[in-house]
Amino acid sequence: MTDDNLMRALGWASVGLGVPPVLAPGEFVRAIGTGDGSRQRVTIALVGVRELAAAAGLLVQGSPVWLWARVGGDLMDLGLLARALKNHDGRGLGRTVAAFAGVVGITGVDVYGAVTRTRQKTPMDLTAAVTVARSQREVYDLWRRLENLPQFMAHVDEVRTTGQSRTHWRASAPFGRTVEWDAEITDDRPGERIAWRSVDGAPIENEGDVRFVPAPGARGTEIHVTLHYSMPAGKLGEAVARYFGEDPHQQLDDDLRRFKQLAEIGEVVRSEGAPGGKRARREFPQHPARPLGREELAEEAGV
Repeated sequence: MTDDNLMRALGWASVGLGVPPVLAPGEFVRAIGTGDGSRQRVTIALVGVRELAAAAGLLVQGSPVWLWARVGGDLMDLGLLARALKNHDGRGLGRTVAAFAGVVGITGVDVYGAVTRTRQKTPMDLTAAVTVARSQREVYDLWRRLENLPQFMAHVDEVRTTGQSRTHWRASAPFGRTVEWDAEITDDRPGERIAWRSVDGAPIENEGDVRFVPAPGARGTEIHVTLHYSMPAGKLGEAVARYFGEDPHQQLDDDLRRFKQLAEIGEVVRSEGAPGGKRARREFPQHPARPLGREELAEEAGV
């Protein structure tokens, strides 16, 4: 991978970040406002040595292992800077804050590079269930309209029907990426089960099924979802994704919770305690609970 532009760029970035702390540790710690004691100088010199080792690995070997080494180093640097901010005496505080923000940005680039350039994949099996106060046929019909899945699936941006049993999917992936693939329905039993699998050549091979089962005590329908797919970057990539708030198990639970709201009350809702919803993603046109206004009351009364 030594011809990889991003990997080369990160290798030379490690050179640029590693040389100053090694050659002039005192000037470097003063530049980032963390003090000029012997402990700070030794620590920053070791950080510089680590960066130069990563640079050698990236520029000579071109292995993703060195990208993960950079990610580990970034997390260590964030911990050191956070500790410095906590114990800061106020002199040069702005420079330390700027250094922390810079490392956060570098961490994002390193994580993106490590995940996208790691070829190892680990099979993932996810299961989740929810009870919906609707009949089997009602919840089946709502789910079967696949074009509506983005209404409750947070990371699904579009589902487009392309054939009798084929669809094209576009979804958001961790770290700002987008993936697209084609899928085919392998089993379709109205009111009972829908199963699918990705077609050959999908960037993330996946398959799964949704089963609709009568809930005990005639309380509606139990929905049981099973997903199988290959997690890019293996277990390490999964752990990093979870660290940045992309836990696939929690995603599936949240998707089913939103489906329950959509099936039972017709929209995805949120509590008054979170009026902004997920501002970062601007997802789901949610509405807080509120009393009906005069015009709505008049409409209900038929005036």
